[in-house]
Amino acid sequence: MATVKSAERHIICEVRGKATHRARVKKLLLELVGPARAEAGCLYYDLYQQSDEPDTFHIVDGWASPEAVAEHAEHPNVTKVVEQLLPLLDAPLKVTTSNRVSDPD
Repeated sequence: MATVKSAERHIICEVRGKATHRARVKKLLLELVGPARAEAGCLYYDLYQQSDEPDTFHIVDGWASPEAVAEHAEHPNVTKVVEQLLPLLDAPLKVTTSNRVSDPD
């Protein structure tokens, strides 16, 4: 059985916007990237737009620890953007958190 290799947390957040709000959703999500990458515990933070469903976006991010994830969730920029984002969505945010079990090499 595999064991957890570190305290790192890796997250995929699926964001499904309403078609009529695609551009606004994308703009808001892009506002998360720079500030998140500047946070002390951020390992990476990237935004993707699904090729076959352009109203669906994925934030793929990694954090040094569960504490870093918690601090990110409470960051003023995150709360501001999410507040503006929620009315533009076609479905609730879907967040999946994973722990690394393989060697990073």
